[in-house]
Amino acid sequence: MHDAAEEADRARRFTVAPTQAGTRLDALIALLVPEVSRSRAAALVEAGEVRLNGEAARKSARPAAGDVIEVRIPPPVDTTVRPQDIPLLIRYEDADLLVIDKPAGLVVHPAPGHAEGTLVNALLHHVADLSGIGGVLRPGIVHRLDRDTSGLLLVAKNDHAHRALSQALKQRRIRRAYLTAAWGHLRTDSIRVEAPIGRSPTHRKRMAVLATGRPSATRFQRLERWRAADLLRAELETGRTHQIRVHLAHIGHPVVGDPLYGPGRLTISGPDRGWALQLARLLPRQFLHAAQLSFTHPRTGEALAFESPLPPALAAAAEWARDSTRGV
Repeated sequence: MHDAAEEADRARRFTVAPTQAGTRLDALIALLVPEVSRSRAAALVEAGEVRLNGEAARKSARPAAGDVIEVRIPPPVDTTVRPQDIPLLIRYEDADLLVIDKPAGLVVHPAPGHAEGTLVNALLHHVADLSGIGGVLRPGIVHRLDRDTSGLLLVAKNDHAHRALSQALKQRRIRRAYLTAAWGHLRTDSIRVEAPIGRSPTHRKRMAVLATGRPSATRFQRLERWRAADLLRAELETGRTHQIRVHLAHIGHPVVGDPLYGPGRLTISGPDRGWALQLARLLPRQFLHAAQLSFTHPRTGEALAFESPLPPALAAAAEWARDSTRGV
């Protein structure tokens, strides 16, 4: 069953402001409805869920000032994604949301090559009726983590929570911090990287720093200096795909163990090369872990904060790096 607030969340009506006139419809919907991405907005238009001045709309339409846009977000629907009894490490749960501690190797949502065995499959088994805003393949997903990134992930259980949390994420009121190891040494203990990120024009599986990319910023704080790598705290100001990995590679310090953005061959030479090779051998995957998550509860207004320790494989590699650096 869905309460009245959730039903109201699904029906939106907007009058186009002069400053919004001429904006392509799918982009405008993504701007007006915080929890809906541009691709999701385009899908809603194509599904007939958007009307412009009372008529069926095209996603390429460019409304004028004073035009009326009506958007209906469908309720959760039966999905072909199969619920699966996959163990979940739940740090927090109530009627509105969950905080999951995701292990490395678990894909967040179904995608080509990963139709099953995902976090969404597990959530559909655990939660009877997830928020429908994320679409058929991403119900409840407020933000995501890469497959080989572990740590804290926020999930909405109903549309009201999903809308509020997505708005908070866009307004940077959800704080997310990661622990990562990067090759080499930052020039200072604390830096802020601001560089736009977009899809690589030459490698479709990669993102890249591009002049035409979306604004992106990450703050890095060195926690420990190892022989040929730094242990860093990375805090996201924005949430682009692969953001931490792209920004660190962009400044010449790729994430240790990163198969996509790291160097094809370890470039560290001299007396530290053997140390670096050993650290790389100790790591089964990229050294990136979502360690901290804090936000305001969308219904109660309570401030919530969670921490996740490094998983055993990363903790063991860090301890070796720490011990082998002492006295050097």
